[in-house]
Amino acid sequence: MSLITLTDPRSPVSEAYRTLRTNLSFYSLDNPLCSLVVTSPAVAEGKSATIANLAVTMAQSGRKTILVDCDLRRPSLHTLLDLNSEPGLTNFILNEDEELPLQETGVENLWLLASGPKPPNPADLLGSRKVDRVIAKLSEMADIVLFDAPPVIAVTDAAVLGAKVDGVLLVINAGKTRRDHAERAKELLEKAKVRIIGATLTNAPKDSSIGDYYG
Repeated sequence: MSLITLTDPRSPVSEAYRTLRTNLSFYSLDNPLCSLVVTSPAVAEGKSATIANLAVTMAQSGRKTILVDCDLRRPSLHTLLDLNSEPGLTNFILNEDEELPLQETGVENLWLLASGPKPPNPADLLGSRKVDRVIAKLSEMADIVLFDAPPVIAVTDAAVLGAKVDGVLLVINAGKTRRDHAERAKELLEKAKVRIIGATLTNAPKDSSIGDYYG
């Protein structure tokens, strides 16, 4: 799995990520999104690749961006960015260190807070007040903080974390995500009083006319 916004920045897919970035920027002009959870209804629907590519485009636009791997069960952002999984979020929370172990990604304006060691009870950890303090601290350091969370209907992590941030973006995989799963995810998030700002479609059929336009 590669970050197409880095390997092929002129591709239609990369342009689609920039369009998503723009849409999020204009979502609420009066109350800009400063912290956002990205998740999906079920597993293997492309949420981690989506949030990583979105983070790259936001950083490229000049916004200080921090990417946080809160999928403490199956972390993958460090692999996507070819970085270390430790130290990370759980190290900071459990050790109560003074400095967050942010890693430079090689992309200007983009840093990663990796997952750290897997905790025994991820949902409990994400629901703790220590995570509230982490979110507040990260928000002071960046223009936008993006959190990768586990699938909604698999575990409660995304709903727990989503209630602490400005909004949640659902990743829907064309041809794979089941309609009932998407509806169930929406219900679970709404029950948790989470602000769903929308959904983004991945793996959509390519529009050949767009491809021709971009060469």
